[in-house]
Amino acid sequence: MQENYFQDTVALSGKGLPASGPWTAAALAATPCNILAEQVSLPVAVLSQSALLHNLDWMRRFAQAYGCLLAPHGKTTMSPALFRMQRDAGAWGITLATAPQTVAAHAEGIQRVLLANQLVGKGNFALIADLQAHDPAFWFACCVDSAANAAALGNYFAARGQTIKVLLEIGVAGGRTGVRDLAQAQAVLEEIARWPGAIALVGVEVYEGVASDEAGVRAVLQRARSQWQSIRDTGGFAQLPAILSGAGSAWFDVVAEEFAPLASDAEAQLVLRPGCYLSHDVGIYRQAAERIHASNPVAREMGSSLQPALRLWAYVQSRPEAGKAIIALGKRDAAFDAGFPVPALHYRPGAGSTEAAPPHWLVTAMMDQHAFLQVHEDDVLQVGDMLCFDISHPCLTFDKWRHLLVVDDAHSVVGAVSTQF
Repeated sequence: MQENYFQDTVALSGKGLPASGPWTAAALAATPCNILAEQVSLPVAVLSQSALLHNLDWMRRFAQAYGCLLAPHGKTTMSPALFRMQRDAGAWGITLATAPQTVAAHAEGIQRVLLANQLVGKGNFALIADLQAHDPAFWFACCVDSAANAAALGNYFAARGQTIKVLLEIGVAGGRTGVRDLAQAQAVLEEIARWPGAIALVGVEVYEGVASDEAGVRAVLQRARSQWQSIRDTGGFAQLPAILSGAGSAWFDVVAEEFAPLASDAEAQLVLRPGCYLSHDVGIYRQAAERIHASNPVAREMGSSLQPALRLWAYVQSRPEAGKAIIALGKRDAAFDAGFPVPALHYRPGAGSTEAAPPHWLVTAMMDQHAFLQVHEDDVLQVGDMLCFDISHPCLTFDKWRHLLVVDDAHSVVGAVSTQF
């Protein structure tokens, strides 16, 4: 049963729990507990169980339609329960960004990790080499975009008597990591070739999200596809099928479209890496979803879109002035880098049901523990009222919580998931 992912026996601690305890996710699921009944300390971060399951299935079907595998970017949630949920729903692996994240995921049973980043420095090398030594079945690959990094990896893993799998990363001028041109790519490939047995080139990787517009996104994806074909045609991959991987959470549809010519190639393994689809949001990723549904035929045929699953509940703490309410929710609780939280629901304890928050309620500023909510002077909003907020950019909201409660559509708690940031 899917709900078992939210009912483990790990001890929970920190904000957003019922008053008595100690608690585990399993104990929460077995105890009648409802957000609206004020049986949980606020603020609290919650995940909608129904939205999670919808999004999980939606992305599985989308990737399948394009002949792609999924390796969701785990840095978004860093939640072992959600990793296992994605894996058991058919994900090929989990993408991560650092060696310590990889160690945490492996400890929770993840056996295939694609590091969409460079592995740099002996301390990080050691973490991965130790995992490989202790668990020969563990599959790991990282990105490389410089001859210097390739040489350092070759030296270290040769000395350990191991092989490190790598993907050549393609980048764009003015962007983040990744080789900028064919000359840089060739220098990296030549250095990799100097380390047979210590470095295995298993694919090509790209993060298209650094491009400035769709034309730029398509251009860098086409470069990555061309580079993959060139390496394959010259026998440069250590094994076949070889990986071609891209896709953050905003352009995964375009990645699927641009990689589609290789979908029927038995020597290609196409891997998409969106991370935010599971929780989604009402900000930057809803905008992306609207673009996708307007332009992508597969998404249009699928009908329903991704749904926001991550929300925050908080109390009205003060009404110090007409037209202003202070909410007990701040930068310690919610992302603010891509837009402030958006009021979604209003509930007065003891009332019959929730109501949609008026569209003119607007968070105008946030401090560590407070949000400034602009309202109308005559709005019926008082201290002790409960507000539910949608968010933009789930990554920076997840990492502010040690755990998140999982709720059903009636706001009853059915379990929890822990995070390991």
